[in-house]
Amino acid sequence: MTKTLISDRAHAGRMDRMYRTQRHVYDATRKYYLFGRDTLIEDLDAGQGDRVLEVGCGTGRNLALIARRYPHAKLYGLDISSEMLLSAEKALAGSQATLKTADATDFEPRAFGVDGFERIVISYALSMIPDWEKAIDAALDALVPGGSLHIADFGQQEGLPAIARRILTAWLSRFHVTPRAHLMSVVTAKAGTRGLIVETKTLGRGYAWLVVCRRP
Repeated sequence: MTKTLISDRAHAGRMDRMYRTQRHVYDATRKYYLFGRDTLIEDLDAGQGDRVLEVGCGTGRNLALIARRYPHAKLYGLDISSEMLLSAEKALAGSQATLKTADATDFEPRAFGVDGFERIVISYALSMIPDWEKAIDAALDALVPGGSLHIADFGQQEGLPAIARRILTAWLSRFHVTPRAHLMSVVTAKAGTRGLIVETKTLGRGYAWLVVCRRP
């Protein structure tokens, strides 16, 4: 067994243990500090029949909103935590969304029976994925021509007082969350090698970062 496989299984186990009980209160508590998710959804502009995948879909909160906002889109979700997907299945009951337990760093569209996706969403998941750069690679490679990757995650709180940054960082570490200081530059570089166009936006003086990569 390779070291990478052992690490992936360890991460999956850690996420399952953490969310076995937390999943029941996750959405009620996270709404106070996971900013930018609804902005991301409004900017998706998913059309008739577009395949929309959320990487790290968690409880299904975002996919449920996407289903209401874009009722003619086809929804897909993956998460490394099978515990989280139990909540997602309930949230998406009746929506015909396809959900799978999978690793964000090495998934392939064919696992869902498709050749790619028109829209891919990664919302506050990269800060919890140890090999987050590989997750970006996998998402970019799963886009079809004309598709786009939409990312929302913690920024570096660059416009906030230093004490606020320290408090937030300490709080997030309790939940295995590490804001990625080089998120924008890494995404921009990876998108550039694939010929994608990148748009970036900051919210709340750097509290949250939004990134969109569009494939021509």
